[in-house]
Amino acid sequence: MFLYDGTTNCTGVHIGRYANAMTDTSAPHGSSPAPSRDYFAGDPRSNYARMKAGDFYISDDPKIFEEQQRATRLSAMFLAAYAEDGVAAQKIARELFGGFGETAYVRPPVYLDYGSHITVGARTFINAGFTALDVARISIGADCQIGPHVQLLTAIHPLEPQPRREKLEAAKPITIGDNVWLGGGAIILPGVTIGENSVVGAGTVVTKDIPANCVAVGNPARVIKSI
Repeated sequence: MFLYDGTTNCTGVHIGRYANAMTDTSAPHGSSPAPSRDYFAGDPRSNYARMKAGDFYISDDPKIFEEQQRATRLSAMFLAAYAEDGVAAQKIARELFGGFGETAYVRPPVYLDYGSHITVGARTFINAGFTALDVARISIGADCQIGPHVQLLTAIHPLEPQPRREKLEAAKPITIGDNVWLGGGAIILPGVTIGENSVVGAGTVVTKDIPANCVAVGNPARVIKSI
């Protein structure tokens, strides 16, 4: 029913965050209009539980909003603290991210859905403007170099028009191996794994897995050499 072939950038702008309630005046604040059909018939789970399981869900669960607000608050605190002392501010980054390896270092601003679904390996450096739609798990290995304005996008939406209109979404995890260099502005799409030691050129859009020990460039990414 819901299609995503790993080659199409169908993530677009992450909707969620009670977007329906803000655009439909018939919906009470903090809720979404009822969908035209019950996509979750027979499923007693909350939308938060569906999201955590990697299934399709609608982002109208108070627990989702609470965790997104936490990320927004800590990201703002991190930015303010970094202006005073960049090293000391890493303590806030350690709280923001789900895992933060020894001597890992992040420059703000960062734009995260949750933060808690991201692990950063030891000695990894993340440059300014990092965007992560971490609806699903994002694992960044040790000794990585993440260039400015890199985007790691786990969120997916249905290709079919009606369920997409009714704000269904899901996610697939992203894995970045050890010692990977992602050039500035690289975009990594849902479900992608990048093998250790590989280099992804600036501005590259990665739609499929990249093997270890190679260089990939372009849109969509293609491997141009082994290293």
